[in-house]
Amino acid sequence: MRFKLLLVLVEDDRLDAVLKAAREAGATGATTLPSARGEGLKPKKTFFGLDLASQRDIVLLVVEEHLARGILEAIATAGRFDAEPGSGIAFQIAIEDAVGLEAQIRFLAKRVEDKL
Repeated sequence: MRFKLLLVLVEDDRLDAVLKAAREAGATGATTLPSARGEGLKPKKTFFGLDLASQRDIVLLVVEEHLARGILEAIATAGRFDAEPGSGIAFQIAIEDAVGLEAQIRFLAKRVEDKL
């Protein structure tokens, strides 16, 4: 079984919707790293030296490769990534090898059996 790492950078107020969408699309778990900052094409303006950029969370999801694209699309829809510029970004990276995934592998083997 092969896996992908989905990296999601999402505004803090959309995190719950993104996690719910990922789970419904087939993700078996997630790790969230809070309070990241970033900027897109146009940096956010400041007010008297205070940064007005909203906080972002980084979400890491290790998912089965046949489910990865569907999960990625569900995340993008829930986070409104294409509808609202600056709301977030998600991408996937191939995982060469991993350990500690035995429970997920047993669960996913039944789920993706028809796709293999």
